[in-house]
Amino acid sequence: MKFNTKAIHAGQKPEETSGAVMPPIFQTSTFKQAAPNVHQGYDYARVGNPTRTALEKLIAGLEGADECACFSSGVAAMDALMKMFRPGDHILSSDDLYGGSYRLFTSIFEPYGIEFTFINMTDLDLVKDSIRPNTKMIWIETPTNPLLRIVDLKGLIDIAKERDILSVVDNTFASPYLQRPLEFGADAVLHSATKYLAGHSDVIHGAVASSHPAIMENLRFQVKAGGAVPGPMDCYLTLRGIKTLAVRVQRSVENTKKIATYLDQHPKVGKVLYPGLSHHPQHELAKAQMDDFGAMLSFTLKDNSIEAATKFMSSTKLFTLAESLGGVESLISNPASMTHGSIPKELREKSGLEDSLIRISVGIEDVEDLIADLEQAF
Repeated sequence: MKFNTKAIHAGQKPEETSGAVMPPIFQTSTFKQAAPNVHQGYDYARVGNPTRTALEKLIAGLEGADECACFSSGVAAMDALMKMFRPGDHILSSDDLYGGSYRLFTSIFEPYGIEFTFINMTDLDLVKDSIRPNTKMIWIETPTNPLLRIVDLKGLIDIAKERDILSVVDNTFASPYLQRPLEFGADAVLHSATKYLAGHSDVIHGAVASSHPAIMENLRFQVKAGGAVPGPMDCYLTLRGIKTLAVRVQRSVENTKKIATYLDQHPKVGKVLYPGLSHHPQHELAKAQMDDFGAMLSFTLKDNSIEAATKFMSSTKLFTLAESLGGVESLISNPASMTHGSIPKELREKSGLEDSLIRISVGIEDVEDLIADLEQAF
C-alpha cells in the first residue's frame, strides 16, 4: 500500500461486534474474564484497550514497524524508553533538541546516574569521537528543533550498529509522511503524536514504533507498570487525525515553501532556516532522505534583538503566538523563552539558538493570507 492508503487502512478493520468502520471509543476501565486470568485479549484498560490497539496498529503500519506502544504524551513515551537504561549508562544526543527532551534527560535521569553528552550530530566524526565504552543509545532529531538541521540518518545509524548501540529517532517534526527512520535501520521511532499525527491541537499523545523485540517488551512492561497511558478518547482523536495526515502535511509543506521564499527575500529578515531552501547546508541530504522538506521554519530579523522579535510575534493575527506545532492552524513562537526555556542560555547559544530566533509552524490556511499576515507584522 502507498502512504495515503496506509493512513486510512493500515492495521484497521471494521469493528467485529457492530461492523463500525471507524474504531469505537471503548470507554471502559475493565473487561470481563471467562475465568481468573482467562480473557479475550483485554483485562484492564491500563494494560490495553481496543481503541488504543487500533491506533497502535495504524502508527506501526505508517512507520513500517512490527509494533507500536502509545502513551499519554510524547515525554511519557521518552520516559518509558529511558527506563531501559541504568546508572552508569551513557546517552549521546543532539545539542539542538526539544527543550522538554533536554529537561527530561538532565533533570530527571541524570540525577539517577545516567550520563548524557550533547553534540552537533551533523558532524559524523564528532559523533564517532564522542562514543564511550558505556554508550547505550544515540538519540536523534532530524530535522532538529528549532534550528532545522538535517542529520545523516543512514550514516549515524550505521555508526550505532557498528558499535552495538541503540538508535532512536524523534520523528515528530517530519511525521512518517515525510520520513520513515526505520527504513534507514533505526531501532525505534518516537512521536509526540500531539503534533502532526493528531494534527488538530486537541489532544496530548505519544507513541514509540519499533520492530526491536527487546525495546517493545520493555515498553509493554512500562505501559503496565508505569501507567502513563492515553485514554480511549485521546486514542480516538489521534486515529481520526491520522486519517487526514497526508493531505494536511502536504498542504502545510506547500505553504511553507512559499513562505520560506518570501521570508528569504524580505529586506527585514536576517536569515531563514529551512531545508527546502537551496542554500541550507543540508539541502541535498534532506532531499535524499525525506520525501519533502517539512512545514517547520525558523528565522531571525535584521534587527536581531529580542525586543524586535517580540514585537513582530505579538503583531501577527493569523499566526497564533503559542507553543506546540503540527496543527491545522499556523503558530509562531520564540523557542528560547518558550519551548526551549529549560535549556541554559549558554548551551542554547553554543548550539546556535539565539534568543531572538522566531519559529513558525505553518498550517493549512490559504498561503496568501499567511504571507499578508507576516507582511503586516513587519
